[in-house]
Amino acid sequence: MEKVQWKVEGMDCTTCALNIHKYLDKKGAANIKVNFATGDVSFDRSADLAEEKLATGVTDLGYKVITASASGHAHGHDHDEIDTPFFTSHLQRFWFCLPFTALLMLHMVPGLHIHWLMNHWVQLGLTIPVYIIGMSFFGKSAWKSLRNGMPNMNVLIALGSTAAFVYSLYGSLTGQAEQYMFYETAATIITLVFFGNYMEDASIASTQRELNKLAKSQRVMANMIAFDDEHKEQIFPVENTALRVGDLLLIKSGEQVPIDCKILWGNVHVNESIITGESMPVNKKAKDLLIGGSVITDGTVKTQVTAVGNDTVLSGILNMVKQAQGEKPPVQQLADKISAIFIPVVLAIALLTLVISWIVLKEFTPALMRSIAVLVIACPCAMGLATPAAIAVGLGRAAKTGILFRNATSLETFKDIKQVVFDKTGTLTTGQFMIGDWKILQAGLTEEGFKQIVYSLEKYSNHPIAKCITEQWKIKDPLQWAKVEEVKGLGMQATDKEGNLYTAGSYKSAEGLTREDQHNVYVLRNGVLQGWIDVKDELRPEAKAVVDYLHRKNIKTILLSGDRQSKCNALAVQLGIDTVIAEQSPEQKLHKIAALSEQVPTAMVGDGINDAPALAKATIGISMNDASQIAVQSAQVILMNHGLKNLPTALGLGKHTYLTIKQNLFWAFAYNIVAIPVAALGFLTPTFGALVMGLSDVVLAINSVRLFVKKVV
Repeated sequence: MEKVQWKVEGMDCTTCALNIHKYLDKKGAANIKVNFATGDVSFDRSADLAEEKLATGVTDLGYKVITASASGHAHGHDHDEIDTPFFTSHLQRFWFCLPFTALLMLHMVPGLHIHWLMNHWVQLGLTIPVYIIGMSFFGKSAWKSLRNGMPNMNVLIALGSTAAFVYSLYGSLTGQAEQYMFYETAATIITLVFFGNYMEDASIASTQRELNKLAKSQRVMANMIAFDDEHKEQIFPVENTALRVGDLLLIKSGEQVPIDCKILWGNVHVNESIITGESMPVNKKAKDLLIGGSVITDGTVKTQVTAVGNDTVLSGILNMVKQAQGEKPPVQQLADKISAIFIPVVLAIALLTLVISWIVLKEFTPALMRSIAVLVIACPCAMGLATPAAIAVGLGRAAKTGILFRNATSLETFKDIKQVVFDKTGTLTTGQFMIGDWKILQAGLTEEGFKQIVYSLEKYSNHPIAKCITEQWKIKDPLQWAKVEEVKGLGMQATDKEGNLYTAGSYKSAEGLTREDQHNVYVLRNGVLQGWIDVKDELRPEAKAVVDYLHRKNIKTILLSGDRQSKCNALAVQLGIDTVIAEQSPEQKLHKIAALSEQVPTAMVGDGINDAPALAKATIGISMNDASQIAVQSAQVILMNHGLKNLPTALGLGKHTYLTIKQNLFWAFAYNIVAIPVAALGFLTPTFGALVMGLSDVVLAINSVRLFVKKVV
């Protein structure tokens, strides 16, 4: 299966997204995600499913598909629309229609009598431009949706405005203009809906602002280092999109890091708040990595580009957030089912309103106005916008704070979490170890020989203890292995060319050889204990505050570790953790998490290779961004600030996002349940209905935007 990512223009509401989703699903695409708020569409396709054919099909539905071909060139599929530079947005269409509509409305102002405006032919002339613009958008969209058997919201607008226009035109042509003149109704519906659509677009765009800030950080100028024929260093500006892996860059104080790179020379302080949410500058030196989008606050460095395009950290964050926004959490499923049948139901209600009102009132004109009011006041967008708007804001604020959600379901699931399980090393502790003590037990083994064995083994491990040892005991001539592997929960094992088996691991590797079980690393050669090493670790400064916060929220805390029982008990007492489960292998951790998750919804926080299976099995897996890559890939939530500080914020954002979704859905359903009967009973004019319909979406967007500033912890 090949992953396809499109940008689709022309989606106005959730009905449009549902139509595209249904079409792709019917054609055999898998893992389909459609986000009408951002226009992002992604899906998996098999080799026999042509991307061009799918794009043509979506174009026939009435949308514009922008896709990247295999060669990387962008190409688009245009749907029929007025092809002039002026009519490219709802705001431009609104400004075009407004003068004509304003003139039509003047004769309705009390005490203002402009006789020539009362002429029905003048009103027809003023309405025609507005009607043409309206039908070029609403009409064509409605026709294509009906032709494909998937009616969208524009069917309601097109029917309502056309009914008023044709009714008035009939009066003009038959000499009965005074009884049939509702040109201003047709023009006002079109103009106000364009205005409403513009406000909706603007509101939705505001929910994307944090993501847009990240996106803008991807295109900056870089100082590229090159060498002339005389091997003299030359520096010239180049856009970061033109850079390639291996290029050399000069980055000065105050400049933004243009792309992911590694420091070759220099020492700087870097503000990584755009990625981690942490504004305190971090010191970076030679061989350290710089993340594109961060800012050099002090110092100058020469660097080498390590990643470009979609491989950069910032691109990964953007793609992850976009994919998460395209996810549909469980709470959206009911709204989607109702939205799918909403348009036909409204059309049926409008028809019933027309017939019943005509029978009761015995007049066609007021019956028609009520029917039109039902058409234009109904708002399927509200039900569709309720969840995406809240999800977009929640994920946007999370990204700004330094929290990445791999999917929207995780954001919602946080509301149910009853217990949090912590790994010990690198999670509750800093993982910044120092060698505290060590001892050689094998007679005849020199200090240099012992360090050589340990370094040669541990350099292949990503475990924090191994990294600490290799940094402090670095040697130039390590042993060469015929085979080397990391055994989860045990340690490193290697075999040299002579067949000797070396091990550097936990007490389990030396069990039966010594009673001293308190050391961190035991070194063995052919089953004979060569020595041991102890390291010192520190608690994360925020660990106690995070545990206390969880207890205040009545969330149980559990320490699950492969470390010795005595060490885990001491740490639990220091932090106030409720339960300790120690000396666990990765398989045992997996079974424990599975059992705990079956009892109540459980979050697991970890960072090591041995935590990966448990992270994947937990209700929600949470990892730090400096964790091992497999732990990051196994987690649904990633904390980007090198610590636990943002865990309470992640929990709070999840709960408040779900609360906002519920508020939005209540408003969306309540609005339609109240507004449609009110319009059917004649208490609303079509003009006022068009205005209220546009404002209903804005209410949802404003409520969602509150998440940006709302206190969640």
